[in-house]
Amino acid sequence: MRLWNLKAPVLFLLMVFTILTGGLVVSAQTDQHVYDNAGLLSEADIRELETLAAEHSQKHGADFLFLTTSNMGGLPITTYMGDFFDQWAVENNQENAVLLTIDIGTRQVYLAGFGTAETSLDNQRVDMVLDRIMPFMRSGDYGGAFRETVTTASRYMEYRPGVNPENIFLKTWFQAAVSLLLGGVIVGSMVLNAGGRVTTTARTYFDGNNTRVRSQRDQFRNKTVSRRRIPKSNSGGGGFGGGGSTGGGRSFSGGGRNF
Repeated sequence: MRLWNLKAPVLFLLMVFTILTGGLVVSAQTDQHVYDNAGLLSEADIRELETLAAEHSQKHGADFLFLTTSNMGGLPITTYMGDFFDQWAVENNQENAVLLTIDIGTRQVYLAGFGTAETSLDNQRVDMVLDRIMPFMRSGDYGGAFRETVTTASRYMEYRPGVNPENIFLKTWFQAAVSLLLGGVIVGSMVLNAGGRVTTTARTYFDGNNTRVRSQRDQFRNKTVSRRRIPKSNSGGGGFGGGGSTGGGRSFSGGGRNF
């Protein structure tokens, strides 16, 4: 009886310790990827985007972050974004990230790659991602812009640095079309050669000794004039940026647009 009375408190304390430590582990594993300070997203959007960002963050070992604001306090968007990431990197002990920042006040968007993402999502690839998300930005679908950023940037980051991920030769449909075309040419050649080689040509029935040109005439029939509009250069889009360093000395690739 005394042994049971001694064990009961010990078991109770072990249960409490397990619950508490379990709660701490869950809390430590909960990461935030969406920082919607401007209130541009609904709760449902935030939950969906958090799940998507967590999935691709684990895949690349680089966090996909979404930051919105309505007031940068007069700072350039690159400085505001850099100050945020310096603090986030220290608090989360993480240097690898893709950060999409939107300032609804100045209607600017900036995409940056830090750490390993600075190489796998270089300035050229950042610009290509911006091309894809600008329709979402102009229509006010900011959740869609972040969703497109995560999926497209994640796909680009799978290619080795220096490769254009939108190169047509890397497209699956193009490779399949080339394979079908080559197969068709090979099969067609085999079919044509199956009946034997044809040796008769137009020269076979041509008598060069008894064939002469009797007369020659050059007659003008008509004249056709075609016009083509010369495209004018379009400097719209408001692109800016191109990478740099934060106040904390963290370098990044990047690019921004006005919307």
